[in-house]
Amino acid sequence: MELTHLNELEKATKKGRVQLFRLGIGLLFIIGVMLYTVVRVDVTHGGSLFIVIAAMIGGYMAMNIGANDVANNVGPAVGSRALTLGGALIIAAIFEAAGAIIAGGEVVGTIRSGIIDPNLIGSADTFVWIMMAALLAAAVWLNIATAMGAPVSTTHSIVGAVLGAGIASSGVGIADWESVAKIVASWVISPLMGGAIGAGFLYLIKRSITYRTDLVASSRQAVPYLVAAMAFAFGTYLMLKGLNRIWTVNILQALGVGTVLAILVFRGARPIIERQARRIGNSKEGVNQLFTVPLIFAAALLSFAHGSNDVANAVGPLAAIVEVVSSGTGEITAAAPIPMWVMIVGALGIAIGLGLFGPKVIRTVGSEITELDQMRAYCIAMAATLTVILASQLGLPVSTTHVAVGAVFGVGFLREYLKSQYARMLETIKAHHPEGDQAAIDAFLAKFAKASIDEKGRMLRELKRKSKRSMDPAHFSKLERQSLRKVYRHELVKRSQVLKIVAAWVVTVPASALMAAMLFFTIKGMLTG
Repeated sequence: MELTHLNELEKATKKGRVQLFRLGIGLLFIIGVMLYTVVRVDVTHGGSLFIVIAAMIGGYMAMNIGANDVANNVGPAVGSRALTLGGALIIAAIFEAAGAIIAGGEVVGTIRSGIIDPNLIGSADTFVWIMMAALLAAAVWLNIATAMGAPVSTTHSIVGAVLGAGIASSGVGIADWESVAKIVASWVISPLMGGAIGAGFLYLIKRSITYRTDLVASSRQAVPYLVAAMAFAFGTYLMLKGLNRIWTVNILQALGVGTVLAILVFRGARPIIERQARRIGNSKEGVNQLFTVPLIFAAALLSFAHGSNDVANAVGPLAAIVEVVSSGTGEITAAAPIPMWVMIVGALGIAIGLGLFGPKVIRTVGSEITELDQMRAYCIAMAATLTVILASQLGLPVSTTHVAVGAVFGVGFLREYLKSQYARMLETIKAHHPEGDQAAIDAFLAKFAKASIDEKGRMLRELKRKSKRSMDPAHFSKLERQSLRKVYRHELVKRSQVLKIVAAWVVTVPASALMAAMLFFTIKGMLTG
């Protein structure tokens, strides 16, 4: 009896031990960042102490970016089982760090997105306090969102935090309200664009492959073009968003690189897909296998581009503090160089945060909103890249988090709509056969299931014409006549997750702004009181 109780107690405390281990590793990383910063800078005067504290907060912020934001890059691949969770964590950690260090850039804007006017900040000390408060507030908000399993925008978090701390320091006049309005608009623009593009690609795949009788033959014809389209999108995206800090390219050059890459990939992928198609079954599961390798590349490239761009959210304010304190001039610049040691802090923090705390949000994106397979994950990856490319050329501020999650919503809601349409088709068939003629209904349904989408429409039209000419509606049962007017709703998207995520999106900017304002007053009071 005592042994049984001990086993139950050990099981009950296992989860707590795992969490304690994760917290311990995270704490060791932050302590390591502080010690490394002490070695890198002279802390004998008070200003340099700010750099050590800011580096600690920057490391904490980087871990939270890894824990939350990276899920958008690998979540669909994990949910579709193209990648295992462990494999996704390894790929994302390597490519996030590589993107940050190789292409993270030498200079970053100190005031993210021009959200406040640095000329209205009273002194260099005030600027440092604003950056520290913003960095800590954004990190805390991301930590809270990750604990809830809600994917939120790290860019919106830091923008809201800079806005809140800036207003706390200098009043509402410091804010660029036009930029704030654009950020608010992106809450709607990003998920709608992502959802529409993701749903569009899924419908294209269904019409060109899964709604056909011979899925293998259809996939041999269509999949090479779909893979080439992915190569085009990712080539363009990588040039514009992943490597733009190594060399500057315009949209035409990026599109040219994407086109060349698409042609090369098409020629290389076509014989490979031909060989694979001979080994798969004539089923959706077989077709899904053809998308596995492209999804692995997509996860890696998205992670590289994310690391090269969003590391600035972690180390931008830190770089600003280092620049102001180290220069000794007290001058507040619009942009600050990023020392390599600062970039490494951001890169390692993102990788460690992903490994320790990322799985929760990865599961939310990959499996807890709607069921994903490889074809649906492909559509989400395409939506994420194409939306960012399109929005950047239109000058629209979009969040990659909102785009990716919006694409998951779009794919799920399209599936609901198509399922409902198919249910209505079946009820139409039943209602246009006399009551009791189950054999005729079964025979028609068997033929209907094998038909292509165009043939299905023709069969339904023909059935309705025949029923009008030869069938008496009185022969139909009351239930069958009523069922024809029903609107079937198959809920394939979890509404509770939708509400939780949307609520987190809406409160991100105000929540991080409020926390940053309170932290600014706290820091100011501690240092001037």
